Amino acid sequence: MNLTLKTIDSIELINKEESIFVAGHRGMVGSAICRSFNRNGFKNLLTIDRRNLDLLNSQLVDAWFQKYRPSIVVLAAAKVGGIEANRSFPVDFILNNLQIQNNVINASWKYGVKRLLFLGSSCIYPKFSEQPIKEEALLTGPLEPTNEWYAIAKITGLKLCQALRKQYNFDAITLMPTNLYGPGDNYHKDNSHVLPAMIRRFYEAYKRGDDSVTCWGTGTPLREFLHVDDLGDACLFALRFWKPESINAPTFLNGQKLSYLNIGTGVDLKIKELAEIIAEKIGFSGSIKWDNSKPDGTPKKQLDVSRIMSLGWKPKISLEKGIDHTLKDFHNQIINQNIRE
Repeated sequence: MNLTLKTIDSIELINKEESIFVAGHRGMVGSAICRSFNRNGFKNLLTIDRRNLDLLNSQLVDAWFQKYRPSIVVLAAAKVGGIEANRSFPVDFILNNLQIQNNVINASWKYGVKRLLFLGSSCIYPKFSEQPIKEEALLTGPLEPTNEWYAIAKITGLKLCQALRKQYNFDAITLMPTNLYGPGDNYHKDNSHVLPAMIRRFYEAYKRGDDSVTCWGTGTPLREFLHVDDLGDACLFALRFWKPESINAPTFLNGQKLSYLNIGTGVDLKIKELAEIIAEKIGFSGSIKWDNSKPDGTPKKQLDVSRIMSLGWKPKISLEKGIDHTLKDFHNQIINQNIRE
């Protein structure tokens, strides 16, 4: 992990003996967070499968917290998916995420959790935010319609954390990651995000010997991508060293303290460029066509990550290297027959 403790408190806010609950530990994000904890000597992790604890059930969540009493909570559990999934299941994306968030955050506060980290998403920002997007952009304009249900749920979770901090001094912080990818991603042909969807599409075209691949939209939108292991390290960094009330902590432009920060690389590229990189790495030499009847989503979504970087964190994994890692994971899932139709 990259740490430069020049502008933040050198005293760590959590210790390696903490009892840490990572909600959603089997997902791409949750598993990366667990890897970061383990790499850095935090071994007392509390994890539980969905079949043994349904986070949608408030009574079960309350009973679990009452029994195990974690001191640190990371809320990485969520219903996620790409444009088609959001468009097809709007109720699931808003209701399930609201229920998960409310249950875990409320139980964390109720049972005296020391620090809680809630993971939001860059989709919370307005569709036409000034670029790169600063934290101030929240709630300044309409959302991107293709993922507004998920975004509204995430905004609500962020605001609940803010409200608990304001009213009860509950130490809840939020990180807003950009588009994520990496080991453990979902490669479903309809319900995955753009990068894993492209990996599957180009791989299958390569295996069939197709002359062309058709991708959604125009290919012109600009997107920023962060390897999930970089996010995992950012989460641990924030828990250890970011205290919003600290004199050296980042603030809004008006001087008010921030309890949420953007996480990303600060670098974006066109979707067309991403497709070309993936096609080349897979070995697909056919043409790439674009279906303009499909939605593009937000034209550009690049985060301003200057505030988290001012604290001493920065990403380590380049997009080229990260895609190589992800392709290995994809091939392993094929070998183990874990790719869903």
